Amino acid sequence: MKHTLYVSAAALALSAGGALAQSDLPFAVGEGAFDWDSYTGFAEQYDLSGATVEITGPWTGNEKEKVDQVFRYFEEATGADVNYSGSDSFEQDIVISTRAGSAPNLAVFPQPGLAADLASQGLLTPLPDGTAEWVAENYAAGQSWVDLATYEGPDGTEDLYGLFYRVDVKSLVWYSPIAFDEMGYDIPESMEELKELTQQIVDDGGTPWCIGLGSGAATGWPATDWVEDLMLRTQSPKDYDAWVANEMPFDNPKVVAAIEEFGWFARNDEFVQGGASNVATTDFRDSPAGLFTIPAECYMHRQASFIPAFFPDGTEVGQDVDFFYFPAYEDQDLGTPVLGAGTLFSITQPSDATSAMIEFLKTPIAHEVWMALGGFLTAHAGVNPDTYVEDAQRAQGQILADATTFRFDASDLMPSEIGAGAFWSGMVDYVTGASAEEVASDIQARWDSIQ
Repeated sequence: MKHTLYVSAAALALSAGGALAQSDLPFAVGEGAFDWDSYTGFAEQYDLSGATVEITGPWTGNEKEKVDQVFRYFEEATGADVNYSGSDSFEQDIVISTRAGSAPNLAVFPQPGLAADLASQGLLTPLPDGTAEWVAENYAAGQSWVDLATYEGPDGTEDLYGLFYRVDVKSLVWYSPIAFDEMGYDIPESMEELKELTQQIVDDGGTPWCIGLGSGAATGWPATDWVEDLMLRTQSPKDYDAWVANEMPFDNPKVVAAIEEFGWFARNDEFVQGGASNVATTDFRDSPAGLFTIPAECYMHRQASFIPAFFPDGTEVGQDVDFFYFPAYEDQDLGTPVLGAGTLFSITQPSDATSAMIEFLKTPIAHEVWMALGGFLTAHAGVNPDTYVEDAQRAQGQILADATTFRFDASDLMPSEIGAGAFWSGMVDYVTGASAEEVASDIQARWDSIQ
């Protein structure tokens, strides 16, 4: 049954001290800090009773449970049914189903590369006219998100093929607030200040950084994030994009300089817990442990928003550990770039209900529901940050909101033999003594060999 809800009805329910009776919705319409106007305005536009939207993506388990609750609001507003199926082998499954003509209506891609490949084969449908302009105006660093989801179709024409939804932030430095307070250290607001703090900690008898590149067969990947972040802080977004596309070779002096900037932190025995020789052999999951010892064995750890999963049990973010934005160079005038990742919705089988889902995903409420359920960040500038369930997510959301440029993890966009191969191993070679020029030349030679 379709329930069309109006702002006046929501207001009436609130004034009566009650709530509208959607018993299976996680948050009653009209209650809380959500943008219910965006929901009711959307609901007034659609009656899709009897329609079904089929969606597939990488979210399983707890994440599937949360996105299913988001989709309940679309169902309640439109009368349509939503069937979402998550898969650990999504990347393989979506290629097979699109090529076989049996794809669902929408696919949730965990990175742009695969979406771009399918778009070039004519297996995706461009998003409706005007969506690119809407994203540019309504997302923080909006043009970055347009660029990341704009691909060439089979005829070479560029169109917007994806709407980014859930985002991860990688430009974070985790630190020990207890150790910082004891020593009177301030949070650095520029890369110059971060370098000064690094040296100050050494001068005071401490070890500034805990860094670990170990990750089994994927050893080396944490260093690629460092280099990517430093590319964004030393070179323009245009240069970063050219590097990702191999239009700027890996052994270009600009890339070599970014690798050496990483080396300033990682190849100094005084700067790294256990010394520089320990960086390549320390597992990334174990590397932040020094933040939690008393006294702290290291003060800072650069890593993405997921790293709390590997902190000691019972750790409270904001009390036992906290984070700050990995700062930009004051003298570079490159704004506040953010490195990260994210998922995007693309149309694989168009329909009226599918177009309505894209419109729903543009509403603040489609983001705020998952924000309130936890484990979700968004670049949507229209959401109410008060709906973030945790202070840490709210602070990371603010980092996204303040971003002047957002760029996707470069290694995830490069061919797997480079991004998940030569780049990883090259960084291990670098921290164990090879020169940046040598490493960069070897990676470029590998890239040249696969073209």
